[in-house]
This record gives sequence, C-alpha cells and structure tokens, in this order.
Amino acid sequence: MAKCYVTGKTTTFGNKRSHALNANRRQWKANLQTVKIIDENGKVKRVKVSARALKKGNLNRA
Repeated sequence: MAKCYVTGKTTTFGNKRSHALNANRRQWKANLQTVKIIDENGKVKRVKVSARALKKGNLNRA
C-alpha cells in the first residue's frame, strides 16, 4: 500500500453520500509524489512523500 515516508498518510475509506443519503463506498488517495532523498546514512533513496510534507521542506532532497 502506498504510504507517505514522513507523515505515514495512506488511503482513507468512507462513504460517498448523495442528496438522498444513499451510501456508496469510496476511497480518498493521498497526494503522494516519488522523490529522491538523502537518508540518515548518507545514501540516496527513492521514497513516496505526500505533497503537504514536501511543502514543509524539512527533507534532504538529493
């Protein structure tokens, strides 16, 4: 399953509700982007990061 490397965000599930309150199952996917980062050991690795975590800018991009 796709998961954010920083925040741990994943796909969330719920119901789509119509005006008549009919319930249909649906899912919301996190806005994940694949980026290269430098980890703690100094190695370059490719991870999935949410767009919100990227905007914060506290990653060491490679």
